[in-house]
Amino acid sequence: MSAENKRHWVRYFVDYAALVAFLATFLVTRNMQTATWGLVAGSIVAIAVGFAVERRIAPLPLFVGGAGLVFGGASLFFHDPRILKVKPTIVNTAIGLGLLVGLAVKKHPLKLVLGDAFDMPEATWRRLTINYALFFVSLAALNELVWRTQTDETWVFFRFPGLMILTVVFSIAHAPLLMKYVKAEELPPPPTE
Repeated sequence: MSAENKRHWVRYFVDYAALVAFLATFLVTRNMQTATWGLVAGSIVAIAVGFAVERRIAPLPLFVGGAGLVFGGASLFFHDPRILKVKPTIVNTAIGLGLLVGLAVKKHPLKLVLGDAFDMPEATWRRLTINYALFFVSLAALNELVWRTQTDETWVFFRFPGLMILTVVFSIAHAPLLMKYVKAEELPPPPTE
């Protein structure tokens, strides 16, 4: 496995290990409190593995993993699963507002993350950032609706893989726009006959 492939797998592990541990523990025990222990343990392992392999932790996975530890720990300490259920609301709202604040101070937060791969005009970066900000705020509102009106089991499946699926679909919907602006050196050479 190449070093680049190894980095991609580590990033996936860091991003999803805690959620997979949470879902698996819930499926086995059908208990939110026990599943929260799985989330906390998965968050610790994911952050440790990410740091051990990459010698750094990217800010977004650190923020999300740290939030998992804080909200999961608080949920366990206070014996209140509602604390864990508001985590996606708070995290998605923070990301959405962070994107909007970045725009307000004339920065394009997505450009900092994706800028090396795309050569887009400022107006397109702005539109993409607004789209993602509204998407994350919408996810926060949807999380509130689901956890307040549905069973624990429904919320767990909404949390993972539901939110991940919604994010992938939303990102794929932006692929035609992004493909217009892929930097030429990023594209593979055309096949020769």
